[in-house]
Amino acid sequence: MSVLLAAVLGYVLGAIPFGLLIGRLTRGIDLRDHGSQRTGATNALRTLGPRAATAVLLLDVGKGVAAVLLARALFAGDSLVEWSAASAGFASIVGHNWSAFIRFTGGRGAATSTGALGAMSPWTLVVLIPIVAVVVWRTRYVSLGSIIGALLAPVITGLLWRIDLASVPAIAYALAAAALVVGAHADNIARLRAGTERRIGQKGREAADVAS
Repeated sequence: MSVLLAAVLGYVLGAIPFGLLIGRLTRGIDLRDHGSQRTGATNALRTLGPRAATAVLLLDVGKGVAAVLLARALFAGDSLVEWSAASAGFASIVGHNWSAFIRFTGGRGAATSTGALGAMSPWTLVVLIPIVAVVVWRTRYVSLGSIIGALLAPVITGLLWRIDLASVPAIAYALAAAALVVGAHADNIARLRAGTERRIGQKGREAADVAS
């Protein structure tokens, strides 16, 4: 029961559409009418500018962190507390990508999944963030960095588990989150293969390579 309740909590937190709210507050626009039509930080950057995008990024990351930490606090005495935390983290990505508050639209889950991963297995992020940063810096594809990060997260978490720096629920979370994030980037993957994906700073039509 705690795992299920944690999932409900995580979904509700993840479904808060910060990108849409900030777009309306700062520019009076709906992010879903612009660029990639996603509510994440990269579309916010292209549509609203760096200050608003930074706020969206931090808030979306915070949703994942909050979901995991609240689940741990609420079910602290439960033997399945870490599985509850993993469930809440996973559900926060589902909520972010398919928010019931905005007709089951949303983002791609990269930022929210990163926040939950940091709460589940902080050492994974210590290893992962530099790798993703180099990928994005060298290629200027945000989407490629997000995809590679999602795929590497369960591998790195599994290796850390072997040296007692991560847990089995964290591995399960990372695997499930990778499936969601990579699946949400299906159109980006098609554009990357076709050579039509937009790079950071590239001018042109608004077919964004949004990662979050």
